[in-house]
Amino acid sequence: MASSKEYLEFILDQLIPLDDISYKSMMGEYIIYYRDKIIGGIYDDRFLVKPTKSAVQMMPDAPREIPYEGAKEMLLVDNVDDIEFLCALLEAMVDELPAPKKR
Repeated sequence: MASSKEYLEFILDQLIPLDDISYKSMMGEYIIYYRDKIIGGIYDDRFLVKPTKSAVQMMPDAPREIPYEGAKEMLLVDNVDDIEFLCALLEAMVDELPAPKKR
């Protein structure tokens, strides 16, 4: 099942306070970038983020889910209505993520 453009737009609206949010469409799903780093994505209308140390600390009870067959587990963000939480989560995660690979 592909994710809806409406859910993507909802998540992007929630992240408006942050500068430098972007996304790429990938086979019906969406990869979400913050400051050019992949923080997670939208898969089957679920917002999943990489399980960084900060993300695990901020969401200790978050279910771990697989975005697609063969992928690594990610954390389900179920508190998507809380703009302050979402922004704080991404801010906490960004420095723990690897820099984008040079092409």
